[in-house]
Amino acid sequence: MSDTRETPPGMDPDLPLSVTLEVRDRCLCLHLQRAARIVARRFDEALAPLDLSNKQFSVLMALNRPDGPRLGALVEVLGMDRTTLTAALKPLERRGLVESSPDPADARARRLRLTPAGQGVLKAALPVWRETHDAIDAAAGAEAVAGLTAGLAELAGPEGSLK
Repeated sequence: MSDTRETPPGMDPDLPLSVTLEVRDRCLCLHLQRAARIVARRFDEALAPLDLSNKQFSVLMALNRPDGPRLGALVEVLGMDRTTLTAALKPLERRGLVESSPDPADARARRLRLTPAGQGVLKAALPVWRETHDAIDAAAGAEAVAGLTAGLAELAGPEGSLK
């Protein structure tokens, strides 16, 4: 549709349809969120038999380290706020997949670790994740996905890097 000089009844003349179309076609946030929801849904469906969401898989994978990170380190890696991450951790702790313990260096802080059960679920989820990712790579083209991943990492900057 094209923008016309006449403003239909009920439309603000300073907000013509052309503005809506510009935002629809140009808005990076809109396109990223839409793509993220579609990809997340695909991983959610694939991981459902393991009673995991893609967010939970990411949290478990971020905990797959020898040193048991603090919550703040996970916030940075996952790009989540503390409240969202805390809410995501609760069901994993209830299932016995994650445990929290005092940080020996700072009694006010807590360290998070995968339990043996958490490692087992993560081990079972990894082939499902790989298969799903391989299917996405094949559908979109591995080079396109690699370029997208690199571009998104650049957009996220050093905040998104694993520490």
